[in-house]
Amino acid sequence: MHHCTVTLKPPPPHHVSSSRSHLIFPPSPRLTKSQSHPIFTPIYIRAHSVSNRTARGLDVSVSKHSPNARAPNGSLHDWKPKNVGVKDVDVATLGNLCVDIVLNVPKLPPPDVHDRKSYMDRLSASPPDKQYWEAGGNCNMAIAAARLGLKCIAIGHVGNEVYGQFLLDVLQDEGISMVGVSDNNTNVDSSSATYETLLCWVLVDPLQRHGFCSRADFSKEPAFSWMSKLSGQVKTAIKQSKILFCNGYGFDELSPGVIAAAVEYAVDVGTAIFFDPGPRGKSLSAGTTDEREALNLLLRMSDVLLLTSDEAESLTSIKNPILAGQELLKQGVHTKWVIVKMGPRGSILITRSSISFAPTFEVNVVDTVGCGDSFVAAIAYGFIHNMPMVNTLAIANAVGAATATGCGAGRNVATLDKVIELIRASNLKEDDKFWNELVDENLGVEEITSLSNLVINGSDNRLNCVSLQKVVSELLPKLKSAQLERKVSF
Repeated sequence: MHHCTVTLKPPPPHHVSSSRSHLIFPPSPRLTKSQSHPIFTPIYIRAHSVSNRTARGLDVSVSKHSPNARAPNGSLHDWKPKNVGVKDVDVATLGNLCVDIVLNVPKLPPPDVHDRKSYMDRLSASPPDKQYWEAGGNCNMAIAAARLGLKCIAIGHVGNEVYGQFLLDVLQDEGISMVGVSDNNTNVDSSSATYETLLCWVLVDPLQRHGFCSRADFSKEPAFSWMSKLSGQVKTAIKQSKILFCNGYGFDELSPGVIAAAVEYAVDVGTAIFFDPGPRGKSLSAGTTDEREALNLLLRMSDVLLLTSDEAESLTSIKNPILAGQELLKQGVHTKWVIVKMGPRGSILITRSSISFAPTFEVNVVDTVGCGDSFVAAIAYGFIHNMPMVNTLAIANAVGAATATGCGAGRNVATLDKVIELIRASNLKEDDKFWNELVDENLGVEEITSLSNLVINGSDNRLNCVSLQKVVSELLPKLKSAQLERKVSF
């Protein structure tokens, strides 16, 4: 057996830029099939039914909602199903609650899967000091959203051990409620390894390359495959929320059937669905039949899709991110917004009749981990408050950039004070040549809006320029109000 020494040192910073990351661990075995299947398969619109669903064996069905019930402006109030109820929670996140353990190591694990598994087992044998722990996964999005003043619930599972208590304490400190996914009647041994909090080992070698691993990487089943249905508490949390946020990493924990059931229930009770497939999107599209169908359901039924340009291309085979976004809109049933994250160049928001784009803010980047999650939180903020789309992109870019100036995710994501400071500085990193080339194709939309450093607002019959100064004057009062409310509540 291969032996190595692991030196426990605090990473210098907590994470490093993802552009220098080295993904030493491949995707989960259940997500590495080489089949080729169409991503979008037919969804048959018929009466909603969740009660007869099992964790595997998907019976894809959605509510009797007209596919034409869409509105180009993406307002939260465009969709009004009958079973809405009172929605006093802003965002609920589904699954993907984990503890990141960040360690400096002499070298990354060997390529052999058995050696890697042994390496992880040795790491797991004794819990490192808490200085190496951080809240990870969907905790990042929930924390960033809570710091913007949104009321959040984290739906997921944590075990009855020190890691689970750590996550609960972090969430509570940030004002985030937790709803467990397990039913009280489930026949699961709570001392079993499958019931423990999911850990993600984030390993950093002397060259600042990253290796990631968790027990989900070595299993053909989701980490919490024992969870077969939505509990009453989970349904209540979804029904009370304005937004249900799902991402591709949720499939590492929950079965496709459970995820699909949550999506269908959210549609039925009028909760908007946000979906960020992340790197898992590509592997899920070549996964099992259940995985492909659940991915298809999420892509079709989500109100807001969020992807990087590479992820949009992998799902549509279209290189131009705007045209790829338009294709996702075309295939969607409820899709109102497709948002493409363009990294250091900014972001694009695409609707059926318009395109908005905003450059990113000029900052000293320390660490890009958690930037995407922070970005999503601010998109949710703009969506809920019915903000102009270019304003929504501006605040999302600002929150993502503010997170990049710190060290890592979890409790290190952007604070509201930092976001306000960044917006006040009003320094956009513009690349007019790139954006002009991007919109040079025939995009078939009525309106293209751009955020600009220029003070003058106006249009040239095709491009409507909105000055950052105008957007800042509209954003700051809202953010200062949220800042005051958060200080009072704490």
